[in-house]
Amino acid sequence: MIINKFASPDPFVYPKVASWKVDKNYYSWDKVKCNKVTSHLVELDLTNSCLYGSINSSSSLFHLVHLTRLSLANNDFNGSKIPSIIKNFFRLSYLNLHNSNFFGQIPSEVLELSKLETLDIMYNFNLKLHKPSLRSLLEKLTQFKVLYLAYVNISSLILDILANLSSLIELSLKGCHLQGEFPAKTFQLPNLCMLNVRFNLDLSGSLLEFQNNSPFEELRVANTSFFGEIPHSIGNLNSLQILDISSCSFWGSIPTSLGNLTKINHLYLNDNQFSGKLPAILGNLSSLEELELSLNNFSSQDCRSLSWMGKYSELTSLHLSRINLAAAFENLSSLKELDISWNNFERYDFRSLSWMAKSSELTFLSLAETNLVGEIPSWLMSLTSLTHLYLSENELTGTIPSQIRNLTQLNLLALNSNKLQGSFPSALYHLENLNLLYLDTNNMSGIVDLDMIASKLINLEYLSLSSNNFSLLINANGHTEFLKLKRLFLASCNLNKFPSFLRNQDQLADLDLSSNNIAGKIPRWFLNVSVDSLLNLNLTNNLLTGFD
Repeated sequence: MIINKFASPDPFVYPKVASWKVDKNYYSWDKVKCNKVTSHLVELDLTNSCLYGSINSSSSLFHLVHLTRLSLANNDFNGSKIPSIIKNFFRLSYLNLHNSNFFGQIPSEVLELSKLETLDIMYNFNLKLHKPSLRSLLEKLTQFKVLYLAYVNISSLILDILANLSSLIELSLKGCHLQGEFPAKTFQLPNLCMLNVRFNLDLSGSLLEFQNNSPFEELRVANTSFFGEIPHSIGNLNSLQILDISSCSFWGSIPTSLGNLTKINHLYLNDNQFSGKLPAILGNLSSLEELELSLNNFSSQDCRSLSWMGKYSELTSLHLSRINLAAAFENLSSLKELDISWNNFERYDFRSLSWMAKSSELTFLSLAETNLVGEIPSWLMSLTSLTHLYLSENELTGTIPSQIRNLTQLNLLALNSNKLQGSFPSALYHLENLNLLYLDTNNMSGIVDLDMIASKLINLEYLSLSSNNFSLLINANGHTEFLKLKRLFLASCNLNKFPSFLRNQDQLADLDLSSNNIAGKIPRWFLNVSVDSLLNLNLTNNLLTGFD
């Protein structure tokens, strides 16, 4: 085994074993703890120690038979199997092998670690728990307080025995290929604070009645086949901070008792079949930082009926996509993400959104496909923290304002599928952080200097100018050739030949040159463009006659 700085994911870690001095007593070593009476080494923490290479039964590590706590988390053991000699650690109460690239079946000798209270082996994506099975683990090791098995391949029916683990405090079975119906009585375990069974698509179940003063702080069942209504007793979870039941099959209305969860800061109800109106008592959730309500069947509501949302002073992320709602959030000054895209609003203009000017911390704003009309307002250009701005698929008119140069943090700008006019604004050249620029399907015209784009927007990877009335200016000897694009859409851009800068493109995945006036044969050099990366090529509606 060697020290490799890339073996641990945290760039600020250091190899702890490198600081150990052979000429000193090991009880003075970093991340080592000894029993003061016997001098036996009882705790060893090698988390994020940049360890790389195979580990096997001959390792001197397994001589440390007095260990009660051991962590090898966040290292890279290069696809090693967990050695069966791990049974030597029969005194362990804490074992952490999190994200350390172990491979294969978890050995049955783990069942001999009868004192284990914490076991964390998640994010070892090639580990299996088949023989022994999950049932064997839970029948033999009955003292679990913390059990993290996320992304271990269990591929079995979920077990009623889970409901018997009365000492359990935290349980993560995310992405374990679980099947069957989740034992509902697990939700009533007296000490359970955290339950995560997300991303088990074949796992079904429903939310049972919750008892008074349940200790739940985090409950996640997203991306499963859970179904049914949210019970009114959800209001008993007074300590709940995170509730994620997104992408399931829940239905019915949102119970008013949800307003009792005053400590909740992350609430994800999106992508279900909820209906009815959003109860105003949700305005009691003043600690909310992220709220997802998208992709449901909530009834249409006007601004006045949603004014309670103004109480969410801590909210940083709000997603209301595809809900027939209007916005009424002018007191949400802490918002960092706002997504109200794909809603069937009645036609409205930016004047009804002027309250956004107060949201100076916004980094993500999506108003795509919301029937927005009118010109892009100047107040929008005061949101200088924006990194993502989606205004696509509306009916915006006028020109792109020159003040857009103020949005220097923009990574993505999507203005496509509107009715914008005017020329390609020179102000866009100031957005040096742009990675994605979509201006296609507008009424813009004039000359676009691709060489200027390449020299100024040096981080650009996605460029779409299609379906305008642009004419492209290309200087073959300029800087354009140094711009490495991944997606380029130049359909209907009045091209009469293949742009020469394409000779140097070797990373393109999508290239659209359709509906231009490119005539004659496809040049031989064009066949070498992005040969290893190109997935989609469109040359239709040109005047091509064959290959050179």
